[in-house]
Amino acid sequence: MIGILVVNLGTPDAPAAPAVRRYLREFLSDTRVVELPRILWWPILNGPILLFRPARSARNYASIWLPDGSPLMVYSQRQCDALQARWDQQFPGQVRVELAMRYGKPSIAQGLAVLRDAGCRKIFVVPLYPQYAAATTASIFDAVGKALRQWREIPEIRMIRDWYEHPAYIHALADSIRAWWQEHGQAERLLISFHGLPESGVAKGDPYRSQCEKTTALLVKELALSDEQWVQTFQSRFGAAKWLQPYTDKTLVELAHSGVFRIDVVCPGFSADCVETLQEIALEGKETFLQAGGQELRYIPALNDNPLWMAAFSQILEPHWRHWESSENFAVSAQSG
Repeated sequence: MIGILVVNLGTPDAPAAPAVRRYLREFLSDTRVVELPRILWWPILNGPILLFRPARSARNYASIWLPDGSPLMVYSQRQCDALQARWDQQFPGQVRVELAMRYGKPSIAQGLAVLRDAGCRKIFVVPLYPQYAAATTASIFDAVGKALRQWREIPEIRMIRDWYEHPAYIHALADSIRAWWQEHGQAERLLISFHGLPESGVAKGDPYRSQCEKTTALLVKELALSDEQWVQTFQSRFGAAKWLQPYTDKTLVELAHSGVFRIDVVCPGFSADCVETLQEIALEGKETFLQAGGQELRYIPALNDNPLWMAAFSQILEPHWRHWESSENFAVSAQSG
């Protein structure tokens, strides 16, 4: 049996300051996320950040928390369930899908152990990031290696690096936007917002910005948009360092001041809705735009567990593992399914 470990960033267990503090401590202790020397960073992290930020962040999480829990956890689990159901039908008994989080629970070590105990001797790791960044995808690879250092018998491991330009991903994004416009009408401008990254990371060789730009170019082409109908930005900057620009919040103000009254926002780098999309964009971004003179900001939901995306995502993933077992086994499974 092949194990599929689907990994997202992570989330606090509850929209409360103690839970957020635990989550932030783990997240911001990762040297892939904050590359400052520890002697400089530890006093800042364990001082003002963990003293004051958790309460503010907890309010942000509370504003978007779902009855079943954190949106990121809920939608990520639904994605795993949809993949499992699809592959159970096509390849019964051949695949086990498990969810893990890079920070928080269930951890990557826990997810790997579940797959091992289920009899998976081959494990395919799937970071839920379309675009590669050292702070995200590479950090997951680090955590997998760290967990496996505790194992006596190591399984075969494969990992997917990115899918930022895969046609199935681009088509799914475009279809979701078209469906939104068909139901709600098209705004004057489409703002395409990706999570930010310090410019220093790109200077060191991180391909993230170029991959985001490629995703945008392909999406714009698929939607047949003119140059005046879209703009790409980067959100969620943190600290005093320079991050990738243009910044989403400043662009929202500039658009409103320039006479753009209605905009739609899509966040292609997020495979599941979370605090960065539902709070930072749909709530805080909307307030920023309206206060600057805009009239309407509408957030187009992430792909989440949209059935069309689940079909596309399985199309992206299957070539990486489908023939890992003998072709004969999968051919028999496919025929019987």
